[in-house]
Amino acid sequence: MREINREIVSAVIISKDNKIFMGRSGDQRGQVYSDCWRIPGGGVEEGEDQITALDREMIEETGIDTTKYNKELITDQKFGNCEKCLRTTGEKVLVHMHFFDYKITIGDKDADEIVLKPVDDEFDEIKWFTPDEIKKLKLSPPSIELFEEMGIISGE
Repeated sequence: MREINREIVSAVIISKDNKIFMGRSGDQRGQVYSDCWRIPGGGVEEGEDQITALDREMIEETGIDTTKYNKELITDQKFGNCEKCLRTTGEKVLVHMHFFDYKITIGDKDADEIVLKPVDDEFDEIKWFTPDEIKKLKLSPPSIELFEEMGIISGE
């Protein structure tokens, strides 16, 4: 099996009223963390830098134009592997992923003022949550780890 390397960018989007955007996909999509709430993100495409990819992914998965907002790198110390079928060829490959998690603060709008219009269908459900609400959600393992690092939730 051929092996490829990919950079994956994602973002914790925080509104002016301190709510955090999350999305959830049902079991039928066959995603790694189906039925878990997680932050939006995706792969950096050829010819893109991380910030361009991050802005593109945010538009695709949330409908939020994040180009004018500051992006703060939270961590670039996470790695993972998965098997994937390439969309273009159907070839099955082993993907070595390097994750880059960012924080985007939308300091000029409360969550209820931000129009969510995803371009793709990555999530079945999208919603803004307070930090207290996030503590009660079924989160993906990477989201748990990230939110613990950020102090949004505490480890058991």
